Amino acid sequence: MKSGVSIICVSALLAGCSVEPNEDLKQWVKESEQKVAQKIEPLPDVAPYQAFTYSAEDSFEPFKPRKLTDTRKIEGGNKGPDLNRRKELLESYPLDQLKFVGTLEKAKTHYALIRADKTVHRVKAGNFIGQNFGQIVVINESEVTLKESIQDSEGEWKESEAALQLIDEMEKK
Repeated sequence: MKSGVSIICVSALLAGCSVEPNEDLKQWVKESEQKVAQKIEPLPDVAPYQAFTYSAEDSFEPFKPRKLTDTRKIEGGNKGPDLNRRKELLESYPLDQLKFVGTLEKAKTHYALIRADKTVHRVKAGNFIGQNFGQIVVINESEVTLKESIQDSEGEWKESEAALQLIDEMEKK
C-alpha cells in the first residue's frame, strides 16, 4: 500500500513537471504585445536662445550700503560725535534702562545720581550717557537734560534733546 501511494505521488509530480516552465509568463508577454500603445504627443517647439548683454557700470550695487547725497547740503554742518573718544561706562546702557534717582552738590558742582542695573553712578554736566552719544547739558532737581547725536538714514548727524526725569522710589512702593 505504501508503495502504491508513493507511485501515485511520484507520477503526479512528474505530470506537473511535464508542463513547459514559465508558460503563464510567456502568455502575459504575448497578450501585452497585442495591446496597442497610445501615441505620444510630439514636444513643443523651443524658441532659439537670444543672448542678452547686461551692462551695469553706471548703476549702483544693490547689496552695498550707500549714502544718499543731498544737493542742498550746507557747509559746516553737524559733523557728528567724536567716534575716537573713549566711551564712558553709562554709554553702554540704553537711555530707558537708566534711572535718575537724585542729585548731589559738592564744591559748587551739581551731580546727578543715575542708577544702571543695581549700581548708582555719579555724573555731572559734560559726561556722556546712553547709546546715542548723549551728553549731559543741564542737571536740576527734577531732570537731567541731554543732547544726543543720532545718525539719520542719509548718514547725516542730527542733534536731539532727551531728558531723564527724577523718579520717586517712595511713590513706587
